[in-house]
Amino acid sequence: MLGQPSEHGAAGRESTVPNRVGENDKGSSNQGASGQGDGRRDREKQRFWHGFANMANVTSADEVVIVRGEGCEVFDRGGRRYLDATAGLWYCNVGYGRQEIAKAVERQMRELPAYSTFGLYANEPALELCERVSRLAPVTDARVFLTCNGSDAVDTAAKMARRYWNQVGKPDKQVIIGRDLAYHGMDAYGTSLAGISANAQGYGPLVPGVAQVAHDSVEALADEIERQGPENVAAFIGEPVIGAGGVYPPPDNYWRGVAELCRENDVLLIADEVITGFGRLGRWFGCERYGFEPDLLVFAKGVTSGYVPLGGVVVGPRVQEPFWSGSGVAFKHGYTYSGHAAACAAALANLDIIESEELVDRVSAFEPQWAESIFSLADHPLVEEVRVVGLLGAVDVSNEELEARPGLVEEVVANAREEGILTRSLRGAAIHLSPAFVITKEQADALVAGLSRALDGAQEGASPAPATPERSGDDRLE
Repeated sequence: MLGQPSEHGAAGRESTVPNRVGENDKGSSNQGASGQGDGRRDREKQRFWHGFANMANVTSADEVVIVRGEGCEVFDRGGRRYLDATAGLWYCNVGYGRQEIAKAVERQMRELPAYSTFGLYANEPALELCERVSRLAPVTDARVFLTCNGSDAVDTAAKMARRYWNQVGKPDKQVIIGRDLAYHGMDAYGTSLAGISANAQGYGPLVPGVAQVAHDSVEALADEIERQGPENVAAFIGEPVIGAGGVYPPPDNYWRGVAELCRENDVLLIADEVITGFGRLGRWFGCERYGFEPDLLVFAKGVTSGYVPLGGVVVGPRVQEPFWSGSGVAFKHGYTYSGHAAACAAALANLDIIESEELVDRVSAFEPQWAESIFSLADHPLVEEVRVVGLLGAVDVSNEELEARPGLVEEVVANAREEGILTRSLRGAAIHLSPAFVITKEQADALVAGLSRALDGAQEGASPAPATPERSGDDRLE
């Protein structure tokens, strides 16, 4: 029960305020694997290539090595406690330390860890999960194609859209339209369709036949469909709320307008719900909040709360039809770990928690308090704008200050870590907020207080935070 002591961790723990700097349980975590401060020696020992990192700047002395988590909090190997403001990477919806999920995975691994689901093969957890997701998703008579993660799910949906049009006799419908500021993972389709230019630099053309429009304009989409010719456009893909691009909610009636436009022009609508799915917006899916039904719905992250990697595509009746009816046709696509039995067991246990603890309703009820807490940062001199929707938030740093100090957001992030708050930069312009659904009002207030101090430190220009790769201004995380 939420707010009560339990085996699940921080929702009912007595201590909910993260340690301030110097308040380690077991000493500092900044010594590196050897306990020595020699950066050159640590760099020579480094073997792990971090994602979205300039590895020339990363040594084992810099790493924050997280060893365990409870509720909304995580602990590094030095024993220091942090309030995790991002739920990992938008995913740990039910919080850390959920023994039910660990036990479900263990039971499944003892029976059958995994087996190929190509061709005729299946396993019980995969069958049960697809049935359950199809009931939860706002897609009529859905079928579910399972993948390993959200990036794979985006690629699957894009290939499925193109293959669909080919199969129904319209092979020229190949163009897929995305939006600026969008993030759709880092596989080839996702990198090509996304609207964060830094993430595509240096790779050259990956997937042809893609286009991009403004993220907040139905008219811009209409113009692009007309420019391409509806007979050439296969699909439009978008996140119900722009996530890694900076947490931008849609304008009023945007998604209903998009859905109507896609129907009128015979364009498939793909909803990327990797971040928004499974409760993050106070509904099971963002489509429900914004009142539209997609042809394809992409999911990942929250389906397992990140305990085990898993993703998938919910497929509506139209796209199913040529593959599932009559003589059908094989969709020549899949992954070694599609329908991984242990991952599906984790997802089922995670969904049990979300339902039994009514966490989707909790997010909806908590949203006003969350918004009030985060919007209190809007008056800070370094803050340009604050955006909140569901249990998401972004704090934009002053444009004027960023022009003078391009690494300012990374500096605030480093300061926040010293205050016991883990967050990160979005496009080098905003601070990312997306905590676990079990966050309390007290923890939200502690988060805001820590961020306020982090902003104060950056404003004073005399931050207590040590130099880290985040301070270089070179890295722009997804």
